[in-house]
Amino acid sequence: VLKYVLESIPGARVLMIFAYRPEFVHTWGGRSYHSQVTLNRLSNRESLAMVTHILGTEEIDRDLEDLILEKTEGIPFFIEEFIRSLKELEIIERRDNRYHLAKDIQDLTIPSTIQDVIMSRVDSLPDGAKEVLQTGSAIEREFSYELIKQVTGLPEKELMSNLSALKDSELLYERGIYPQSTYIFKHALTREVVYDSILIKRKKKLHDEIGNAIAELYKDNIDEHYGVLSEHYITSENYEKGAEYSILAAKKARKGASFNDAIAYGETSANCLEKLPRTEDVEKRIIDAKVALGLYYNQMFQHFEAKEAVEPIIELALERDYKRRISQIYTIIGTYSLMVEGDYPKALQYLEEALKIAEELEDRLSLFLANHWIGHVLAESCEFERALHHVEKALEINVAANVPWGISAIKGCISMTVYNNQGRADLGYQLSQESLKFAEESGDTWSKADAYTYHGCSCYLKGFLDEAEERLLKAIAVCERINFLSLGSLASFLLGETYFDRREYQKSQDYHGTAISLLEHCGVWPSITSSNKMALARAKVMNNEKDIDLESIYKYEEENKMKLYDGMMARYISEILFYIDDQQMSEAEDWIKKAIETDKRNGTIWNLGRDYAHYAELFKRKGDQPKAKENLRKGIEIFKECGADEWVKKAEKELTLLS
Repeated sequence: VLKYVLESIPGARVLMIFAYRPEFVHTWGGRSYHSQVTLNRLSNRESLAMVTHILGTEEIDRDLEDLILEKTEGIPFFIEEFIRSLKELEIIERRDNRYHLAKDIQDLTIPSTIQDVIMSRVDSLPDGAKEVLQTGSAIEREFSYELIKQVTGLPEKELMSNLSALKDSELLYERGIYPQSTYIFKHALTREVVYDSILIKRKKKLHDEIGNAIAELYKDNIDEHYGVLSEHYITSENYEKGAEYSILAAKKARKGASFNDAIAYGETSANCLEKLPRTEDVEKRIIDAKVALGLYYNQMFQHFEAKEAVEPIIELALERDYKRRISQIYTIIGTYSLMVEGDYPKALQYLEEALKIAEELEDRLSLFLANHWIGHVLAESCEFERALHHVEKALEINVAANVPWGISAIKGCISMTVYNNQGRADLGYQLSQESLKFAEESGDTWSKADAYTYHGCSCYLKGFLDEAEERLLKAIAVCERINFLSLGSLASFLLGETYFDRREYQKSQDYHGTAISLLEHCGVWPSITSSNKMALARAKVMNNEKDIDLESIYKYEEENKMKLYDGMMARYISEILFYIDDQQMSEAEDWIKKAIETDKRNGTIWNLGRDYAHYAELFKRKGDQPKAKENLRKGIEIFKECGADEWVKKAEKELTLLS
């Protein structure tokens, strides 16, 4: 409506201003500008259109126009503030409906930057209003009436008078109805400039007072203010309280599975504690904080960072015989050995020691962590029944504690690390569905990243490739949002496999390439990195890129430490050789025989089904129909055993064509 009205006025520029909280959006000529100093500058013509709109007349002296254009450089917010400042400082005046400079420009002190403009307006305020404004700037961009009243301690009448002056100056806006009203700085830059004008000593005092006021005002729901309290106390250099509220904020974030926030607060709490005088109690709290931080990192598969967090306090924990934390430190070192070094014996040694201590203490968290990660080690060593025993123990602990995201995570873990890796697609699919249900009910993004990845894998093993694609794309999107790089690499790997089996080889290359980049950035799962490189080479061959470095491919298989991937890597090599040309057929057959033997020995039955299906393709190319049928039938029987429904249908269709 406003646009229509303005356009209907002869000679008027199309200039629309919408209130968006305290900011403005200026739109004309088909372009929009938020009044933020960081956004695009206006042209001179657009700037003048804005000036005439603000002043309410096109009758402006050329000297004044030039001054405004020179000083504001086309920044919308600066234009508004500069004109307001010129008025308040009585540098311009209006006579006969025309604006001009009130004095000779040589005799004037004109603000030269946006900060100067803002401060000239602040300095012109009564002292009381200025102090209230500075106090508000130390609180935040937006603050409540009850909080500013508590911090300033001013009588109601005096405070309301000062707030009215700030509203009249349009430095603040009021929202809501008194006394539940809140006050908002017109612009983030205004708040920043005002805050920067406060002397350091007074800033510290203000932040301490604000922290105390928040703690008193919101004591009935203080958990909603842990993070803010932490910030205020740390800025005031009250590191004791800063550490206290950072620890509480980290625990709250962990409870909600917001591990990135937990990490941030965990780092802050450790830093605060290290600034306190060293006493026996402070040293114990530092151990607690460092181990908690390591566990938060561990949950995001950031194993380098987890190990770095606990390394400085290992000796201290051992000297104090602080068994609960020693158990958790051993868990962190064990997972580092597993995920980064690929040293399975060392990983199992540390994790079993962690479990032994946890059982002695009957400490639930330590029991959960040790059992969970022992399950990973055993599953990747193809000891699936032992792995299942440990991860089910971890699940029992989460069920007893009624932690929805934990239940979701462990159900997903059982689905992926035990059932899917073993090849029991039917059980993996059922459990990953349950995991996804819990994740969606919990609502947290970390659980969803886990559940979408694991269910995507289950869908792939069942042969539901479209559903697998949908779930894995969702998983990748969520992983990107929470910076869960290692899990994103797994989802990318599985998506690369899904596209390969849909014969979309370029997409397969792209996602295997993404998985490799993420894994190398994280420095985890060296064997999975190698598997992705082999899968990438296979997709390239199918894309008619024959310049494959076979020596590197052989080396990946030779250096693999992950027993779980032995058979799959052998099949990859066979497929690469098979697809390169017919000259490699004999060697391709040797490798698929090795894959079959390995997957039989390791009990990785779904991979065994794929092995036989590929062996059938090899015999088909050689023209040996009976052998091709024989191997395809073996593959079908195994896929049926796995509950891999669509792979059964696909193989049966191929068998019909062979007949």
